[in-house]
Amino acid sequence: MNAQTPIPAFHGSGLELVGLSMAYGSFDVVREVSFEVRPGSTTCVIGPSGSGKSTLLRGINRLHEPKSGEVLLAGEKTSAMVPERLRQRIGLVFQHFNLFPDHTALDNVALALWKVKGMPRAAARERAGRALAEVGLAERADHRPRDLSGGQQQRVAIARALAMEPEVMLFDEATSALDPELVKGVLNLMAGLGRRGMTMVVVTHEMGFARRAADQVVFMDEGEVVERGSPEELFDRPRSPRLQRFLSEVL
Repeated sequence: MNAQTPIPAFHGSGLELVGLSMAYGSFDVVREVSFEVRPGSTTCVIGPSGSGKSTLLRGINRLHEPKSGEVLLAGEKTSAMVPERLRQRIGLVFQHFNLFPDHTALDNVALALWKVKGMPRAAARERAGRALAEVGLAERADHRPRDLSGGQQQRVAIARALAMEPEVMLFDEATSALDPELVKGVLNLMAGLGRRGMTMVVVTHEMGFARRAADQVVFMDEGEVVERGSPEELFDRPRSPRLQRFLSEVL
């Protein structure tokens, strides 16, 4: 993507969680979670390990079916959608990259386009190339994962999600598997997506990113939303003892 090519804006959709609860067997992991994510905004979900944050993301795009409650995407109940179609509309970027080792970066991105979306291969590869250019990897399109750094592999994973043209992007600790020197580049890329209008829900332990890039911060503990509000409210004026204790440990 050269300097003359305008970077297109995204048109993210709104997302609303209404009393969402999730369980593994008889063990409740997420309890009655409700919050709204405005179109084109970024919500960061923070909290201690084991508080249900990653499970919550899997419930939003139904990789793990909720026990009760509802998720609304652009006002539509996701429980009534075919899961495969829902996952085209809500992309999820995992902590680990899950790339096919014997495929190039380009084919890792294009594969879902022709397998899931049914695009002709040439069109899929063209869109995949554009997605790689958006994440700064146009010159690495023909490289296999083993020839890419961890940060570059995570960019391929982000490009793969973007190529599906989702309305919402979910990020599950997307930088936690990266070496420290690679984290900043991926966080800057994610912040750029938000500025271009992508609706994002980001589970993160990067408090600086949450303070800088989020429109809303949600603090979870023991499967519940304890507190939510603007970054200034949660980081500068935490109300609950649980959030105060968490911030004292991580900041």
